[in-house]
Amino acid sequence: MAHVIFYEKPGCAGNARQKSLLRASGHEVEARSLVSEPWTASSLRPYFGATPVPEWFNAASPRIKSGEVDPEKVTPQEALVMMILDPLLIRRPLMRIGDHCEAGFDPKAVDRWIGLKETGETVNEGCLLSVADDAA
Repeated sequence: MAHVIFYEKPGCAGNARQKSLLRASGHEVEARSLVSEPWTASSLRPYFGATPVPEWFNAASPRIKSGEVDPEKVTPQEALVMMILDPLLIRRPLMRIGDHCEAGFDPKAVDRWIGLKETGETVNEGCLLSVADDAA
């Protein structure tokens, strides 16, 4: 099975469910903090591949919900700078296996990529209420 480096927002209940599903599917999960990682443009950019820039963003981020940041109006470079300065803007989780990187948790895409077991539990991309106090 796969060794997944899994960047999460600590305390995010959605990320906890995603990690649980990966582990139940036989994968080894190495959880890291998305917010304390010292991101650079070159370390962050591979997670987004050919995905359109607006899809790089966490739609639940307070700055996006308030309209302060409009993902439709930023360039890739601007997006990376914003995300380095405010990691809560990053769509999560970020996952890396070897040289392959992905942003977000689409169960069907993850299943095609590394395989997931059917658990009967709904696990999606969004963050539910956090174990602590999830605002984004």
